[in-house]
Amino acid sequence: MYAVIQAGGRQYKVAEGDTISVDYFEAPVDAEVTFDQVLMTGGEASNVGKPILDGASVVGTVVEQTRGPKHIIFKRRRRKDSRVKRGFRAYLTNVRIDKIIA
Repeated sequence: MYAVIQAGGRQYKVAEGDTISVDYFEAPVDAEVTFDQVLMTGGEASNVGKPILDGASVVGTVVEQTRGPKHIIFKRRRRKDSRVKRGFRAYLTNVRIDKIIA
């Protein structure tokens, strides 16, 4: 069985036992989190919400709080001797999916 959830403005297709990286949210490690915005569940029979399924949720456990890969933003204007190099690393939360409640 799988589900499509919405977390942090993005959609993720998850199944039990998967580990996903979502945008950072405040939660201690080993805390149980619930995603209530379930857009679709699938498997033998699929249910599609309009836009969200009522009564469906996905339960997971926070594995770690980490940072993503480094992104480099480099801007150069030709013939102007103008260069700007900046970068950032996004804060992420890794969540292991434990249970899908349809």
